[in-house]
Amino acid sequence: MAEAAAPVKGTRPEGAVYEADASSKVREMFTQIAPRYDLLNHLLSLQLDRLWRARTARRLKPILDRPDAIVLDLCCGTGDLAFALARAGRARVVGADFAHTMLVRARDKGAQGHTANQAIATPMPFFEADALRLPFASASFDLVTSAFGFRNLANYEAGLREMQRVLEPGGTIAILEFTEPPDGFLGDFYRWYFCKVLPRIGGLISGEQAAYKYLPNSVARFFRPPELAELMRAVGYQSVDYRVWTLGTVALHTAIRPPN
Repeated sequence: MAEAAAPVKGTRPEGAVYEADASSKVREMFTQIAPRYDLLNHLLSLQLDRLWRARTARRLKPILDRPDAIVLDLCCGTGDLAFALARAGRARVVGADFAHTMLVRARDKGAQGHTANQAIATPMPFFEADALRLPFASASFDLVTSAFGFRNLANYEAGLREMQRVLEPGGTIAILEFTEPPDGFLGDFYRWYFCKVLPRIGGLISGEQAAYKYLPNSVARFFRPPELAELMRAVGYQSVDYRVWTLGTVALHTAIRPPN
């Protein structure tokens, strides 16, 4: 009888055995690729990453339109989703990431007017913080988002519980992530590009080939959309839903923290 696959607990970059190892290696990778991160995101996704973030913001617009709403964009990187959320409505948006060099670029982009929302009179705040140990009080946010960062957590269940902790009762979580497309010609073509072409281009431009080998490997071992939805329900979220976009390569999961 074939041995059952081990449950996916969190990301494990090459050489990482424990959660602390994984976190350290992920932080180091993103620190190194920060200077070319935005360029490569747009180039390697054929600009689709902009579309995915804008679509996410549109789906969350009922919350973003509330001037009293406070939003946390977690694993925010250089701030692209945070800025998209801020442009979409009147909510106050803050970002958090544990890679300092990413936050430096996010703050620079904010200073250059990337928020482009006249209703926001002060620069968007960005916090250096570990997603598994957030420095925010419980029930602080109406919406917690993450775009292409949740997959990099060293412990997915712990990450979902920490996101739930900082959400207001009745608040919403939204996770935008890559996922493996179904089998078939288009899925096989995507995997060829993602596993063979993307790491070469990313490594050539960034000088960090290991980081762009890690990307397809991390997606391959990450949850399929129904599996992530199941984990969210197990952690205690309600109204769990997901939408799969772009030939099954990207999924947006949403859910609600139960009211008290």
